Amino acid sequence: MIMTNPYLLDGHETERLLFRAVRPDDFDLWLPFFQDPSTHAHWIATLESPETECRKWYDKQFYRYSNQLGGMNALIDRQTGALTGHCGLLVQTVDGQRELEIGYSLLPAFWHRGLASEAARACKQFAFDRQLANSLISIISLTNEASAQVALRNGMTIDKETDYAGNRVHIFRVYRAQ
Repeated sequence: MIMTNPYLLDGHETERLLFRAVRPDDFDLWLPFFQDPSTHAHWIATLESPETECRKWYDKQFYRYSNQLGGMNALIDRQTGALTGHCGLLVQTVDGQRELEIGYSLLPAFWHRGLASEAARACKQFAFDRQLANSLISIISLTNEASAQVALRNGMTIDKETDYAGNRVHIFRVYRAQ
């Protein structure tokens, strides 16, 4: 199931990170993401308990994997083996258009180290090398300056402002030809 998903970077490495498929036994390692209010401070949503939100997140990844809709990859620190976060290529629908998004989320303990930028660049390179799309987007809340900086460092520019999942967002975009 996972191995046939062309969007996963399973086994890919960067200088500091190893990409691998998300596994059910990662749940307890990722749960702190949902326990920290700063991780969803820029996203308007009705949240249930951290455990429920984490379970829904995992269910969504496995659904994506099995339905060829991309999915997040676990980001593993190559030196320590610690789960630092997730990054991946996600098939999304924005304003009625099918898009391929580079999505990223890190545990707060790993913020401000350049890991999201490193992972996002790897996803961009992977997608363009395999001609998975002519352009890639990142969907970022208008107030999330840190994620916007990651997109800018990944060569993206603001393409438009729109509503997505009840949030006002910027759609950052980069084209393969760039």
